[in-house]
Amino acid sequence: MELSYTKEEQEFRQEVRAFLKEKLPADLARKVKESKITTRDDMMRWHRILFEKGWIAPAWPKQCGGAEWSIIQRHIYDEEAAEAGTPAVAPFGLVMCGPVVMKYGNQKQKDFFLPRILSGEIVFCQGYSEPSSGSDLASLKTKAEHDGDNYKVNGQKTWTSMARWADWIFCLVRTDPAAKKQEGISFLLIDMKTPGIRVRPIVTMDGGAEVNETFFDDVIVPQANRIGDENKGWTYAKFLLGNERTSIGQVGGSKRELKKLKEIAKAEHMDQSKRFRDEVALLEIELMALEQSNLRMIASLSGGKDPGAEASILKIRGSEIQQRITELTFEALGPTALPFQREAMEEGWNGEVIGPDYAPSVAPKYFNFRKTSIYGGSNEIQHNILAKAVLGL
Repeated sequence: MELSYTKEEQEFRQEVRAFLKEKLPADLARKVKESKITTRDDMMRWHRILFEKGWIAPAWPKQCGGAEWSIIQRHIYDEEAAEAGTPAVAPFGLVMCGPVVMKYGNQKQKDFFLPRILSGEIVFCQGYSEPSSGSDLASLKTKAEHDGDNYKVNGQKTWTSMARWADWIFCLVRTDPAAKKQEGISFLLIDMKTPGIRVRPIVTMDGGAEVNETFFDDVIVPQANRIGDENKGWTYAKFLLGNERTSIGQVGGSKRELKKLKEIAKAEHMDQSKRFRDEVALLEIELMALEQSNLRMIASLSGGKDPGAEASILKIRGSEIQQRITELTFEALGPTALPFQREAMEEGWNGEVIGPDYAPSVAPKYFNFRKTSIYGGSNEIQHNILAKAVLGL
């Protein structure tokens, strides 16, 4: 696929650049480009700026408050935003739960949740994985039992990204324990302030705690907070996972990080190594191929098709490319990357940095990105999906 931008699309790119130049706070862009730790306040600050502009939900239809951009417009924005260094926007409501509510929710649910997701009043987290149900998600055991007009929820979710920050959680629960694995599951929206919910941070290899364990002890949830039909949650979960796996590709972010890798390689004189240059060139070719695949997937979505098994390709290659960038960055920096200085990534830290200014983030980012081939369904499971659904094996 060769992109040839129309005059209108080129004008849109200039509009995006002008907006980012004017509205993107310099301190936020610096934190992103220097791989400093960003906070919830940073994320929500940028969220509100995009909301005021009407750009917070590029793929949502205008009737639901979105920008309803074309495929190419979204691609252009992602490129420019990554280059400018915009903070991440929490995807769980905008990219995952919101589209499920739009497609399968009732009118009351749409009227309540969609405007609040857009404004940032409600930030969602995802309640899918459990201690014994990760890639085999259909084996989940968190149960929801009828209690009048409510459900009583008991169980545990793990690796719950942003659970400490979130206002609500969208949760898969088992409502029919006698049914087969993929059946008897329902999709609930649960207020995180509900009594009986406990969140415990999990400190990861990079020293951060963006993921958590979430416990449900006799949590009362109105049946009105169930999306769609009871015991049909697996259908909604598959639709959501397709959107998640598409977004995991992170083409724009990888292009920015690849550029940074080249700068570090030049500063460390690794660009003089033919073997290293070949590795970087191969990585860049793979990223270009991923970008084209991503555009084809977005085209299918815009045509009304649900994300199919092909979304697994984006998840696999996107996560592998992200990991490879961190590996080559680590290699380019050499022994200077070994000291673990997470505190140097904190805003306002004035201590001594071991090595160049860009060194402290290299090891934490390398460790953190080990997880990309696991979340959203492990890459091994994605290979199985492709073998079965695409190749018919």
